[in-house]
Amino acid sequence: MAPKKPIKKAAFPRVVESAIDENSEPEALYAALDLGTNSCRMLIAQPKGAQFHVIDSFAKSVQLGSGLENTGRLSRDSINRTIQALEVCKQKLDKYDVKYARLIATEACRRAKNSKQFISKVFQQTGLKLDIIDTEEEARLAVISCAPLVSSKSEKLLVVDIGGGSTELVWIDLTSIPPQERPKSIMRLHAGFHSVESPFAAAKVVDWISVPLGVATLRDQFNDVEDDAARFALMSWFFEEKLADFAPYKDNKVDSSFQIIGTSGTVTTVASSHLGLRRYDRTKVDGLRMTTEQIDKVIRSYLDMGPEGRKKDVRIGRDRQALIMSGSAILQAMLRSWPTDKLTVADRGLREGLLYAQMSANGVLEDAILW
Repeated sequence: MAPKKPIKKAAFPRVVESAIDENSEPEALYAALDLGTNSCRMLIAQPKGAQFHVIDSFAKSVQLGSGLENTGRLSRDSINRTIQALEVCKQKLDKYDVKYARLIATEACRRAKNSKQFISKVFQQTGLKLDIIDTEEEARLAVISCAPLVSSKSEKLLVVDIGGGSTELVWIDLTSIPPQERPKSIMRLHAGFHSVESPFAAAKVVDWISVPLGVATLRDQFNDVEDDAARFALMSWFFEEKLADFAPYKDNKVDSSFQIIGTSGTVTTVASSHLGLRRYDRTKVDGLRMTTEQIDKVIRSYLDMGPEGRKKDVRIGRDRQALIMSGSAILQAMLRSWPTDKLTVADRGLREGLLYAQMSANGVLEDAILW
């Protein structure tokens, strides 16, 4: 399946936002649920100044896309696992009397032939109405969630979101934005990847792409390759081929004005391994900057361990060990194209983007960028 891009470069579909709720309550609770190819995740939060305070969270590996690569359909077992997780989410939404919620599904539901039946079954059994978002909105949500990590020194920015079923890459030009305004200009993209009349400086989205390969789908394509190192090399080069027509700044010299932000379980796991954390600590991982050499060293250590060694490594974790090499292959392919001395690790993603977009639309966040 070919990567998805806009019809023409720098021409992005206009996002229709809900009108501001004049009756929105500053103390009301908001929820964001992200149902991906591999995991079901939810945050419940409350606006707090320019930030939001997380009240409760939920995350479970449901492997919704298991077998999708071969059959084109969501399997009965995958659907049942997912509905069980969604029932827990519904209980939490009811418990906290959440007033505003956005519940989304991504690549697995975009691709599955029986996704409409699945969405209908979810509603019948849980009362939850899932919204299957397109690739542009998925990329946009990932970008705005990472805004607080944008350096004021960055003029060229690449945001990479490695998901279970797809990988989104967005190139952003910040050269015309005053340094102190650059993180805020990223936040303003919640209105869409398009130019709008505004008194504020706007970040320019140069190009974006959604590659229909994530940690689960890439792994499934090469499951028949028995040799661990050979499978990794094939996955990495296969993914890099998908980037052939997506090459803004590819020949530019890498300097201090260039920044990559990576958001995914793969990136945070690599960071945790680099730090030697036996127990994951978000405060040490989110915002960490890593060089290409440091990332390569971690990936080489994963290869040296082999499949059995990775299963025993507490830094990788039980839920991640089956997916870490396909995710590392994507990460390595990206860094071959755009080597950097400062990849910024982001422990944030679609859920945070969803919360920001909802709260911003209701006008309950102060004009600042730090969450």
